[in-house]
Amino acid sequence: MKSAYELALERSGGVLNSVPAEVKQKIAEIEQLRKAKIAEAELSARQRMERESEPEKIEEIQNALVTEIASINDRYEREKEAARKQS
Repeated sequence: MKSAYELALERSGGVLNSVPAEVKQKIAEIEQLRKAKIAEAELSARQRMERESEPEKIEEIQNALVTEIASINDRYEREKEAARKQS
């Protein structure tokens, strides 16, 4: 039995992984930026939580962080998709 990857490879004529080097580089740069933004958001949230003593405020900060990380991920995924389409 063949895997889904093997079947897709057969259908595409073996060109599944033929992404140009410049696109790979652009995607790697976008991924680095995404990771940096998430680290920055986490650090900022951690610093704000350390200054708070009220559990409700800490929970608000945590919820805001989750939302911000999701937003960052969405934004950079769109950028990576745009880079893929340019090739």
